[in-house]
Amino acid sequence: MTPEVPEIPPRLTDPRPVLAIGSALWAIATIAVWVDGSWAPARPICLMGLAVGLLGYIIFMIQRRGARRGDKGAQKGL
Repeated sequence: MTPEVPEIPPRLTDPRPVLAIGSALWAIATIAVWVDGSWAPARPICLMGLAVGLLGYIIFMIQRRGARRGDKGAQKGL
């Protein structure tokens, strides 16, 4: 007999809060680095953090749109 595995609550599987908080933190870091000139070498890192967050959100939106349309290759549960 296989034990029943409980489903993970939707609030723990929603990637939107993680993407929003991560992007906000990268934006704050970028502003702080731009204001303080001694951190100038870290500017590209902060900009790449923002770019990766944006890329992650775009991929999420494409996958969610595909899941809503019923595409075969789309993830389930978005």
